[in-house]
Amino acid sequence: MPGTPFALEGREGLLERALASAGVSLIYQDHDLSIVYADNLPPHFQPSATPGGTDADLFGEIHGRNLEKLKQQVFQTGKPAIAEVDISIDGEMRTYELKVQRIGSGHAAGILSVISEVTETRHREKVLKSLLRELSHRSKNLLAIIQGIATQTARNTISLDGFLVKFRGRLQSLSNSQDLITDSSWRGAFLFELAEKQFAPYWPETAGPLPIFGLNVHLTPNAAVHIGLALHELIVNSASYGAISGNKPAITVNCREVVSSGRKAIEVFWVETLCDPTEVHEFSENSFGRTVLERVVPSSVNGTAELTLAPGRIEYHLVVPDAEFEILRHSPQQAATR
Repeated sequence: MPGTPFALEGREGLLERALASAGVSLIYQDHDLSIVYADNLPPHFQPSATPGGTDADLFGEIHGRNLEKLKQQVFQTGKPAIAEVDISIDGEMRTYELKVQRIGSGHAAGILSVISEVTETRHREKVLKSLLRELSHRSKNLLAIIQGIATQTARNTISLDGFLVKFRGRLQSLSNSQDLITDSSWRGAFLFELAEKQFAPYWPETAGPLPIFGLNVHLTPNAAVHIGLALHELIVNSASYGAISGNKPAITVNCREVVSSGRKAIEVFWVETLCDPTEVHEFSENSFGRTVLERVVPSSVNGTAELTLAPGRIEYHLVVPDAEFEILRHSPQQAATR
């Protein structure tokens, strides 16, 4: 019951324990804003919290002046106020919140400041705001990509049904890449996992392991999205007209280190052997698939690309600069079998 005396420990002792466990400090100042009483202050403040001291002694001249103005206003209006101060302690910036209120009346009135450290809380708030800004930025980029896909697909499709099939496939490709990026907390995706996701709807069960070899580099979110789109165009084309459509696909996707313009880079290259060794596959000059492979993807990753259509063979070489990937030497060097 409230007010019931405690036999084991006095009320003041219990309150002191509560303050200490909650990390809350108290400072009481008289009408001249001189310190009369302080309790449970962090070690950094304790040498300065002497009777007769001021806020400037505790928090420095600038914070001291600001707090003096605030507390004088609280004295005059009687309305509580909240302030925050940032103090460098042992080279680390710490943030303290002061809840200020007037207690008592007349000449006996004073100012009580309840102080608590909010460094971690403010840090989490900053991180959350940063994440929300990044999410907004990425969402706008994603919407722009979807808008571009819709526009270009419509331009290169004759019928509504054809548009829907191609548009849904490209959206699913984008969704597959985004799933990997989201699962990694927006850090990106591994190339092998990205390729496996893109191959999964089209690779025949009887065709054996997925043909993905070389370096399993970790791609940035931007590179993962656009390389995913490039792989989708190559895979769908193969499933419609090329090697996958023949149920005996002769395809290799490889990744190796190269040097481009004096910088470290990777080359992701696709080699597809067609069923007919004399066939020269023809991408339409204005097809969106070819635009994606030769212009959109290399431009988006600040790299270069070359699509080669030879008799009985399709090759695609994409060079990606080191700003868009990381080589983790402990990562697996060959894709897992399905």
